[in-house]
Amino acid sequence: MTLPSQHRESVPDMPNRLGLDGIEFIEYATSRPQALGQVLENMGFRPVARHRSREVTLYRQGGMNLVVNASPDDARVSATTDGQPVISAVAFRVRDALQSHTRCMELGAWNVTSQAQAMELHIPAIHGPGGSRFYFVDRWQEFSIYDIDFKPIPTVDQHPEATAGMSYFGVVQYIGAGRSADWLAYFEHMFDFSFVPDEQRFGILPKGKLMKSPCGNFLWQLIEPDPWMDTDESPECLQRIGLGAVDVGAAVSALKARGVEFVESTQLHPEDRGALTRSALGSVSFELVHKD
Repeated sequence: MTLPSQHRESVPDMPNRLGLDGIEFIEYATSRPQALGQVLENMGFRPVARHRSREVTLYRQGGMNLVVNASPDDARVSATTDGQPVISAVAFRVRDALQSHTRCMELGAWNVTSQAQAMELHIPAIHGPGGSRFYFVDRWQEFSIYDIDFKPIPTVDQHPEATAGMSYFGVVQYIGAGRSADWLAYFEHMFDFSFVPDEQRFGILPKGKLMKSPCGNFLWQLIEPDPWMDTDESPECLQRIGLGAVDVGAAVSALKARGVEFVESTQLHPEDRGALTRSALGSVSFELVHKD
């Protein structure tokens, strides 16, 4: 998947009623935080802070924040199979978190009850696919949500550079058979995403349907199961993270030097347009995509 190119003619701005402005963080739930942490460090992420009261660690590289949630009292952690990590949440940067949450509730979203304890920040959220959550964050500039709930790890660089300039490119969501129209309508209705025509496809995994965020900062890819698959064993979920890189080859080389393995076959192999890491811990993979 890739961001569509800009056109020469003047095009009206897309509606962006939530004031969406990118991804603030992506969260994994797992009962094996050390194993997942090693995978993330191989990908260039560094642990920079720990939650004050929960078993939650913040990883970062460049402008990307990634949260590892291993709190045993979190139902999403308890629900993981054999400790396999799952993408349990995506936090959207918005103009006003409370207003965004209220609007989504008015449009039919399901509220997530806050689990914030005393002196912890309440981050409004709605339910996403497969038990995941969509958070709304309006503190990411002068002050951030991490200033309140997290303690920096001593002597650690709080803003490590991104490997080969990588940044969040998008999220791949697996959906049920015949559910593309439903989910396209959901993201358009709820967040003002817009459909990307099928001919505007790049990268090495051009399946499914693509949507662009109203801010233009990231994409969302919806993939139905293949006809031969058992739909009972392919639940709807947030499947993997897309990372953008100006030079995919340079990113692949840098990650290989860290021990990251990539899928290589006659049909799929790293190239200038994109690459796919081999699945780690049974469920964690990253897609690299060329980004101008």
